[in-house]
Amino acid sequence: MRAPICLVYVFLVATSIAVDQTCGKRSEESCETPTIREEWRELSREQRLDFISAIQCMMSKSGETADIFDGVKSRYDDFVALHISEADYVHWVYLWLFEQVLRDECSYPGSIPLTDWTQDMVDETTVLDSLIFDEEEGLGGNGEWIEDTSSYPDEWKTDIDIPGRSGGGCILNGPFAGFNASMGPGNHTDYTPRCIRRDFSTWLMARTLDAGTADFVKNATTYFEFEHRTEGLTTGIEGVSVHGGGHLGIGGVLGDMANTWSSTVDPIFWLHHSALDRLWNTWQRNDWPKRREDIGGPDTQWAYPYNYFGDKPYKNITLDFEMNLGELGGIVKIREVMDVLDPSLCYDYS
Repeated sequence: MRAPICLVYVFLVATSIAVDQTCGKRSEESCETPTIREEWRELSREQRLDFISAIQCMMSKSGETADIFDGVKSRYDDFVALHISEADYVHWVYLWLFEQVLRDECSYPGSIPLTDWTQDMVDETTVLDSLIFDEEEGLGGNGEWIEDTSSYPDEWKTDIDIPGRSGGGCILNGPFAGFNASMGPGNHTDYTPRCIRRDFSTWLMARTLDAGTADFVKNATTYFEFEHRTEGLTTGIEGVSVHGGGHLGIGGVLGDMANTWSSTVDPIFWLHHSALDRLWNTWQRNDWPKRREDIGGPDTQWAYPYNYFGDKPYKNITLDFEMNLGELGGIVKIREVMDVLDPSLCYDYS
């Protein structure tokens, strides 16, 4: 069976990378009017529909890395392929770069929104009331119910049971019902056209995306502790925390969000990671002088000090560690993107 969703280094995963002419380098200019990333409910109906239309626009445009990845058929696929190729290591999910493509190539006037899960996670009965799951002003709901998952390939499935899973098939409603993913599930970039799947577990979402879990994470005193609390302190369902709560709570056993490599095929990925980016930024700002340059850990998922699956080769992450954005963005050092208000990034949260 495939490994559980890659949960290590979510904060580096969620870091927004500036990779145009500035290439993440510091500028002498100031960030006087940062772009503001807003919560989904704070957007107007028109703004929500604009974001959805921009994602669909990217899915309709030709990709730029098809000569490298066989499965790339669209501009959206460029980002899916990069995630698949880097997911076993410290991988950089380029929210800033993705945002620039939305704007420059699909005329999107805003920024990547986020979803504040804590507003919805009162208990299991309130989870699906979230506007993000609305079929008109959200990204749609669950997939078709599939009770027996035994006939599906191992690389399609999580390797832990997900209590309360309730879907598993193609998305049934909303703006991405009927849209095809080009790659995945699994660790390959072959062209494998198929529907986008979801497999909700309100049981898991209510227990991992609630305000109590978010507060537990924000009360960490070091980056290592913060990361550990976000990813989970143990393996298995009992160890799932806020990062995995979004992935596995939406992806379940058969859904795309639960797949270590190809979770990006589901557009809800971007809002979940924008929320995680904000969580890290909030933690940093709570003690900015100390946390401005607080980073560390292995560059390979589950390597030391985790060692959940035995010893694995790794390198220690430092501020000078070079992030590989492939053909889409080249190389950027971590120190160049530690501050969202640096002029090369210049964005903030409402």
